[in-house]
Amino acid sequence: MTRTRFPRSVFRVGTEPDARFTLANERTFLAWTRTALALIAGGVALEALGLDLQVGFRLAASLVLVVAGLALPIWAWVEWMRTERALRTGRPLPGAHTSVVLAIVVVVVGILVLLGIVWR
Repeated sequence: MTRTRFPRSVFRVGTEPDARFTLANERTFLAWTRTALALIAGGVALEALGLDLQVGFRLAASLVLVVAGLALPIWAWVEWMRTERALRTGRPLPGAHTSVVLAIVVVVVGILVLLGIVWR
């Protein structure tokens, strides 16, 4: 019986890399997934606790966190596939764009919370 690995678009190219690199790539994907759960939890908590912030800014910050938490696992999956293909084909690893996007999200949420405190 032939074992088919998912996703085929990744595993049908190149050669099998050192397992340590593949497992490190998977751990990175799982870390981004945990981060996504934390973003969603933070967005829900921010709104559920009803902190003494201006309501519009609090809601906006909550929505940014939840939407980022929903999008992050998809983005992390794409990054995992790009990295795994690079490992399998011996190409240089792609840049980590996820970190930059997450940093921007955190700054935006921080600004929204700050504005919510100032204009309550």
